[in-house]
Amino acid sequence: MSNQAITARQSGTFTIGGELTVHRLGYGTMQLTGPGVWGDPRDPDEAVRVLQRAVELGVNFIDTADSYGPFVADLLLKKALHPYPKDLVIATKAGLTRSGSE
Repeated sequence: MSNQAITARQSGTFTIGGELTVHRLGYGTMQLTGPGVWGDPRDPDEAVRVLQRAVELGVNFIDTADSYGPFVADLLLKKALHPYPKDLVIATKAGLTRSGSE
């Protein structure tokens, strides 16, 4: 087994709904937020760099939810990537709410 990492572009693709093709290796934003998926991250600038680097490595599918933070992950996405690349797909879970960090 090789220790060499592959990029998202090298991970292959799959099609969502028969018409939207994305790379198999995507990125989930849940862990960009603070402890317990609540509040701002300890280092927001690093979170922005992580998102930008993921896209540089070919990630074109990002999973998020407004409950991450809440709203923190979505705002980090905007700060890091707006204006969004044409081939970037951002999927969000709507209606998932949280009243606190526990």
